[in-house]
Amino acid sequence: MTIDTQTSVPNAPIATPVLEMRGITKRFHGVPALQNVNLTIYPGEVHALMGENGAGKSTLMKILAGAYIADDGEIRINGETVTIADPGTARRVGITLIYQELNVAPNLTVTENIFMGSELSRGQFLDRAQMERQAADVLASLGADFGPNDVVSNLSIAEQQQLEIARALKDKSRILVMDEPTAALSDREAVRLFDVIRKLRSDGIAIIYISHRMEEVYALADRISVLRDGEYIGSLTRDEISADRLVQMMVGRTMGDFYEHQRQTTVGAAVLEVRNISDGRKVKPTNLTLHAGEIVGLSGLVGAGRTELSRLIFGADPKASGDVFLNGERLKINSPGDAIEAGIGYVPEDRKDQGLFLEMSSGKNIALNSLRQDSRVGVINFGTIDKIAEDAVESFNIRLANLEIRAMDLSGGNQQKLLLARWLAIKPRVLLLDEPTRGVDIGAKSEIYRIISDLAAQGVAILMVSSELAEIVGMSDRVLVMREGQLVGELGGTTGIDITQENVMAYATGASEVTAS
Repeated sequence: MTIDTQTSVPNAPIATPVLEMRGITKRFHGVPALQNVNLTIYPGEVHALMGENGAGKSTLMKILAGAYIADDGEIRINGETVTIADPGTARRVGITLIYQELNVAPNLTVTENIFMGSELSRGQFLDRAQMERQAADVLASLGADFGPNDVVSNLSIAEQQQLEIARALKDKSRILVMDEPTAALSDREAVRLFDVIRKLRSDGIAIIYISHRMEEVYALADRISVLRDGEYIGSLTRDEISADRLVQMMVGRTMGDFYEHQRQTTVGAAVLEVRNISDGRKVKPTNLTLHAGEIVGLSGLVGAGRTELSRLIFGADPKASGDVFLNGERLKINSPGDAIEAGIGYVPEDRKDQGLFLEMSSGKNIALNSLRQDSRVGVINFGTIDKIAEDAVESFNIRLANLEIRAMDLSGGNQQKLLLARWLAIKPRVLLLDEPTRGVDIGAKSEIYRIISDLAAQGVAILMVSSELAEIVGMSDRVLVMREGQLVGELGGTTGIDITQENVMAYATGASEVTAS
């Protein structure tokens, strides 16, 4: 996704903040979740709140929204101390929190959702005409493409999000908290949301923006505040923001320590060979080779065909042409089951829809691919399966109370490690990773990089699709670049071409000049 970074930064902070949270402390069962946290927000700014999962961001925002009550500390709105005892009080003082899981009534109209709990009346009857007029006005101010009489179940997720914003504007909210607002949006919908956020900012509304996506923060944030382990670490203004400083503040170590993979100068034997593979549509006939113990990055702009290529290799999509060879032997891969049987693993881009069984326990998710190997005469050896899951939890540092915790109840980073653990359990010879760190916090990213490096050190051949250029450069022994469905360039290895972000983009965009070693 390409995000417009040419945002207008508001004037220097005015004397009176719209929000001050001072010395906020919260304990659960005696365990501190927040310790003496401060946060200051000014009108007309987008203020990013960042930190790893468990840093205390959600707890702090739930205190602001009245879902929790702080054990100690003070909240001021426009310089006046307020007591926010419940969500209703938060709304009355101008605070709205838009959760990642949207709070809408799908069977009601847009107008009915906007005025839910605050309906207008004329005498003994609802004043539907007036509510529809006001709803239309607020929707128009957001540039919404839907109307006041549309049924909410017919709206997209992005439109439902706009509906929640419209409700906040109707309630005269001056502080809007958005928690991972792009998590369920397409790239186009996300760009549209950013336009809405910029308009809200220009209207003087303060936006507290919670996201793990650095690119969004760089594009939108006027200031950033960082929490770590329940404590306030500090704030940065827009001109102070850098990846190095953010990483240092969030995880306590520098960017130089982030990518643990040591680039390989020598590689093992060829393990996977792909010859002339194509789907006849998006992916043109393609050849590539992976060697034992190397990490090959697959880069390119959105729509270049990276995901489609990896799915063809894995048998998730039908081939129009081409062959896949493993250790020199031609494979017959007509389905993912054939690829798994041959020792090829695949972590998909969308872990929730395509990778995990969310209602299933974490232990069963890990052991799923091992059932055939560790079962005899159709009988599952549960002792062996449990041992596989327990070993994986320890090896991958998956944070869960027990193996029965459902996959859906884990953080994004732990869900991703769950998927990686599933493939490690079958001891793959080839692992295809599609956006392996998408939607996880920085601490989890670092752990996933360690796992990937460890797998390569064990001789696994890895093809890693990623849209993050820093990740591609930091983790790859070689980089293959796709453009418009075909491989157009290779960096590193024996090419003599440096693996740099500039060289990757030169190939991805069709620029001709790259820098040699």
